[in-house]
Amino acid sequence: MPRAVSVVIPLLNEASSLVELHRELNAIAEASDYALQTIFVDDGSTDASWEVIQSLAAQDPTVEAIRLRRNFGKAAALDAGFCAACAPIVVTMDADGQDDPAEVPRLLAKIDEGNDVVSGWKIDRKDPWHKRWPSLVFNALVSWLTGVRLHDHNCGLKAYRLEAVEQLRLYGELHRFIPVLAAAQGFRIGEVAVHHRAREFGKSKYGATRLIKGLLDLMTVKFLTGYGDRPQHALGSVGLLAFGAGCLGLFYLACRWVISRVAPGFEPIHLHETAAIFYALTLCLVGAQFLAVALLGAMVAASRERPSYVVAQHTLGEAARRREAS
Repeated sequence: MPRAVSVVIPLLNEASSLVELHRELNAIAEASDYALQTIFVDDGSTDASWEVIQSLAAQDPTVEAIRLRRNFGKAAALDAGFCAACAPIVVTMDADGQDDPAEVPRLLAKIDEGNDVVSGWKIDRKDPWHKRWPSLVFNALVSWLTGVRLHDHNCGLKAYRLEAVEQLRLYGELHRFIPVLAAAQGFRIGEVAVHHRAREFGKSKYGATRLIKGLLDLMTVKFLTGYGDRPQHALGSVGLLAFGAGCLGLFYLACRWVISRVAPGFEPIHLHETAAIFYALTLCLVGAQFLAVALLGAMVAASRERPSYVVAQHTLGEAARRREAS
């Protein structure tokens, strides 16, 4: 029986590469005996991409076409594709032709080894140096901060078990950190070196601003994966330290003021002329604000609808089986 695989392809102005990419995917599916579901997600293209996708869907019943009303970003496009995926295994790849569809069987073989998410590693990346070098630094930083050690976090060629993508909530630019988000839910992450091809169609959609966005999103992911369910631990710790330091400063100044008034030989101090009192008061105010925000964050985390855990297996007891049967 053919193996069911959903392939999600987000795209923006990639009309020239879509027909060839579709042909290559179908060739791999036929050679490897896959029952393919190909989902093209048009993220607000202004060229003929949507017309090409519609034509492919009209010719091939395994092709699905999704068009977003405007350019919402790659994370939103992937999320839309994940919602439409039906197969137990989901593969993602970029639409520019640089990701090689021939690598799909190797990704799936890594899934079969027990991994829930398998990320491609463009070991011989065919991109200019000004994209490769910042990417090396960024990947090292992500691996160090999150503990999910991959060579290429942002590779578009990945494979997932469906239950893994069902737990993801992608927005903004968080598509770069899908393995990190999945690992935080307890899913097993793997990596496999993949062939990367030189760009033949279109042009890159990313500029220098992606580095700034990536660093800001890394801060977001670090907080979400480390303290998303307990924001009071991160914010509250900062608040307590600041508030405690401020109170100690005020206590020290109060002691000095009392001693200068009652002990002979001490020159009286005037607190309103002492810079330290303003520093201490500022620390108290900042600490109180952090504590208030931490409590609000805890209230938000407690009121969300989705649970903070993911069930891997559930074996029904006898009583539960009787309830299911009835």
